[in-house]
Amino acid sequence: MTAPTLGFFTRLLDDAAPRQRYTYALEQIQRAERHGIGRAWVAQHHFHAAEGGLPSPLVFLAHAAAHTSRIRLGTGIITLPIEDPVRVAEDAVVADLLSDGRLDLGLGSGGTPTSFPPFGQDVRDKTAVYDGKLAALLNALRGGDVGAGNALYPDAAELADRIWQATFSSFGGHRAGEHGHGLLLSRTQPRRGVDPYTPLAQVQDPIIDEYLAALPEGATPRITASRTVFVADDRAEALRFAEVGLRRGAESLRRQGQEFPDDSLEALITLTDTHLGTPDEVAASLAQDRTLDRATEVAFQVHSVDAPHEHVLRSIELIADEVAPALGWSTGLQTVGAHDEEAGA
Repeated sequence: MTAPTLGFFTRLLDDAAPRQRYTYALEQIQRAERHGIGRAWVAQHHFHAAEGGLPSPLVFLAHAAAHTSRIRLGTGIITLPIEDPVRVAEDAVVADLLSDGRLDLGLGSGGTPTSFPPFGQDVRDKTAVYDGKLAALLNALRGGDVGAGNALYPDAAELADRIWQATFSSFGGHRAGEHGHGLLLSRTQPRRGVDPYTPLAQVQDPIIDEYLAALPEGATPRITASRTVFVADDRAEALRFAEVGLRRGAESLRRQGQEFPDDSLEALITLTDTHLGTPDEVAASLAQDRTLDRATEVAFQVHSVDAPHEHVLRSIELIADEVAPALGWSTGLQTVGAHDEEAGA
C-alpha cells in the first residue's frame, strides 16, 4: 500500500463545560484543516461527560462544515444499535449536503453497556441488532422503500459509498470488508488472554487480514488506524500531561478488565499504545507500529493524554508539519494561510 494520509480525531474531552468543549473541538478541526490534514473524526458518547459528551455528532459536524471548507468530516462512530437507522440516514444526508459532500459515516455496535437501556436496548443483543439496523440504513441510503412506499428525500447520492465500520474483532473486519466499507481500527485494544505487552499490530493485523480477504473484487481498501499521539516541543512537557491523563485512563481500562502489570509512567505509555514526545521521538515511535504500514489513513487523537487545548493545537501543528513529513505521510490537503482559515470561520 501507499503511505497513509493524516486524519485528526477528537473525543471532545477537553476540561471545560460542554459549549466550550464544542468550541475547542471546532478550533482544533480548523487548525487541522489549516495545516493540510485531510479528515476530522468525532466520537459519539451518551450521558457520560468523562467519555466525550457529544451525543449528536451529525449536528456538530453540520456546524463544523459551516466553519470549514475542505477538510472531510467523519463520525467515529455512531452507535447504530441504539439509533433509528432511517433517522440516521436522513440526518446524514442533510449534513452531507450542508458540507458539500464532505461527510464520512462511521458506524459501530457500541462499547458502553450503560448507554443501551435508555434507548430500550439490551447490550447483549447488540450484534444482531447492529446487523439488522445496518441493513435498514443501507437500504435507505440506496433509495429503497423504508416503509409504506416511502424513500429518502433528499436522496443520499453516493453517501452509501462513504461508510466505515469500527471493530475490535476479525469477525467485524470481515463484515466491513464484505460490504466494501472502510475499516476503523481503535487507538488501543485490550489484550485479553495474551501478554499485555503484545504489539498492537499482532492484535490488529488479523482484523485487517479478514477485511482484505472479504473485500469484493476491485474494491479499494480503506483502513483508518486511530492512534494516541501527543507531540510537544520537549518530552518533559509531554510527560507532565501524560502523568495525569494516562493514569486516569488506565484506571478506566482496568475497570474493563485490562491488565497493567507495571504502574510506571513509561510502562503505561507502552501498554496504552501511546506515542508522545518531541517530533523526532514521536516519528520514531510511530515507525515501529507495523499496522500503520497497512493503513490508508492514520487518525491521531490526544486522548488519553488529554492535554490542555492550546497544547492540542500545538500538537496538531507539529504532527502535520514535522512528524508526517519525517514518516513520508501525506497530510491529505494543501496547506493554506491564516487568512483562508479565518474566511472559513
